[in-house]
Amino acid sequence: MTTAARPPPTVSNVTDTSHPGPEYRLVADLRQDMFRDVFAYRPLPPMRTDGPLTRRLSGTLRAYASWTPHATVVAAGLIAMAAGYTAADGDDGFGPLLCGLLALLPVLVTLIRPIGAFWFSMAAAPVVAVFGGASGDWPWAPGSFIAQVTVMTVVALRSRPRVAAWMWLLTAAFSMFSEALFGGGYYGSNTFPLLFVSALALLVVTVRTVRRAADEEVTAHQSETAQERSRRTLLEERTTIARELHDVVAHHMSVVAIQAEAAPYRVQNPPPELEQAFVTIRENAVAALTELRRVLGVVRAEDYEAPDAPQPTLADLDALLANVREAGLTVEKAVTGAVRELPQGVELSAYRIVQEALSNALRHAPGASARVEIGYVLGGLGLRIVNGPAPVTSSVKSSHGAGHGITGMRERVTMLDGEMTAGVTDDGGYEVAVFLPVPSAEETG
Repeated sequence: MTTAARPPPTVSNVTDTSHPGPEYRLVADLRQDMFRDVFAYRPLPPMRTDGPLTRRLSGTLRAYASWTPHATVVAAGLIAMAAGYTAADGDDGFGPLLCGLLALLPVLVTLIRPIGAFWFSMAAAPVVAVFGGASGDWPWAPGSFIAQVTVMTVVALRSRPRVAAWMWLLTAAFSMFSEALFGGGYYGSNTFPLLFVSALALLVVTVRTVRRAADEEVTAHQSETAQERSRRTLLEERTTIARELHDVVAHHMSVVAIQAEAAPYRVQNPPPELEQAFVTIRENAVAALTELRRVLGVVRAEDYEAPDAPQPTLADLDALLANVREAGLTVEKAVTGAVRELPQGVELSAYRIVQEALSNALRHAPGASARVEIGYVLGGLGLRIVNGPAPVTSSVKSSHGAGHGITGMRERVTMLDGEMTAGVTDDGGYEVAVFLPVPSAEETG
């Protein structure tokens, strides 16, 4: 038995570079956050003015209020400039002026180039310490102290939380290095106060940023969930309509098949062409029934059972109203126009719309009264179901809304190319008005 020779060890098969270690990823993150596109132009956008306080302002004040973050940053920069100017030593005025400007400029740069402002503040700190002559504050002079904390806070507000951690670590490393290398002859070090104050500021900013990101994610998830729920509701309603229409169409196709099979026996000595035509009609009707059953099998739920009785029509509306009255809803019916037989799909949809509208009245306005109006007009069927507001003594609060019922009604009306309006009435009730077009015999023929 022989074994395959192992390949000699090489750099490629000893070190797997396809899965870098945590050290490599850490360095890559540092380079990405703090060294790549350091001076990228990122102007601070104006503040939104749709908050609870700013929306109460007039148009001019609201326009000015949008620049509040910029004004706050400029104010903080002026405070740092004042601290740097007053704390610096020098009789000629050059040293204090330089210290004040080097405290102001990094803060202003945060408005357009945030990461560059951080490095600018770090580079300005030793210059201010040397020219300012403040031996008691090393390595951060008062102006640099305020500027560095302000810059770190503004940059953290404008960046991801990871950037705040990098800034604090780099500031700590720079402070300790400066203190160890040049701080021997100075009176005291203020590294720890700077790190403590900046850590508190960055912690508050990071918590705020993380919380805001979490709120935005929850809002987006809720919006997506609502859309998915609406889409699922729509599919459920369409599936229900498809099941019901299957029974209607299957009934008509069965009648066609039976009539086609019996028709030759009603004619004495029918010609062969006629017999073949009826055979073809019956075969097509049976084939159509088979395809309908396949379609129903696709949309049928696992627990769905085909109804034993035929689908209801407007002729069964009185029984529905009787059941609703027993449930506690006072309802009356009014019919106008010449009552006539309509296509069974229209009759079924009209019945379901009335049924759902009355169910909504029972659910959202218990104890109220309702009225069902049916109008047989030229070219179609009109429906109007209106209920009054729930009585004050009712313990259930009326809360009409577009739920499953309204969605199902609209789907049925859309399927028949009809029109529908639904909304709250002036007295606090609810009204559903529907028109279902019905082609005349001339149009269908």
